[in-house]
Amino acid sequence: MDLELSETQQAVVDGLSGDFTDAFIEVYQSSGDTFIRVESEAIVDICRYLKDEHHFIYLSDVFGIDRFTSRERFEVVYNIISLRAREHLFIKVRLPEENPVVESITGVWKSANWMEREVYDMFGVEFTNHPDFRRIFMPEDFDYFPLRKEFPLLGIPGSIDLPSTTPDPE
Repeated sequence: MDLELSETQQAVVDGLSGDFTDAFIEVYQSSGDTFIRVESEAIVDICRYLKDEHHFIYLSDVFGIDRFTSRERFEVVYNIISLRAREHLFIKVRLPEENPVVESITGVWKSANWMEREVYDMFGVEFTNHPDFRRIFMPEDFDYFPLRKEFPLLGIPGSIDLPSTTPDPE
């Protein structure tokens, strides 16, 4: 498959494949977007490189994916934007089912703070060196992660008190 990369995207791919040879896994396109998959251990260095060298100064989103596979079950995807070049890229890392941990990129983009907390809250992916690692949607003592594929559609019985579903007798 031939990739139709812009000049900026080609420079990013060339830079990553040259400077991060051991961490660069693949580049592909889907639905008009460009995805670059890298090793999770290098995510902070790669994000800093993309921000400093290629002017991807805006982190638009960080989200999780449960691939529900036996290997590399979880993905964390970083949607970054270069306002100068009017380009965006998706940077992806894959993590194992057991102990899914990746380093926080809040040192590169402060806006990652709440987004990483949401990924933890919903998928259970932990971000090391995060400045304020608390749950934001679920109670702190909640032992489950609602966006994992094995989570029951009707929730965990008795895990959280739910409001009554019967109307008031008045």
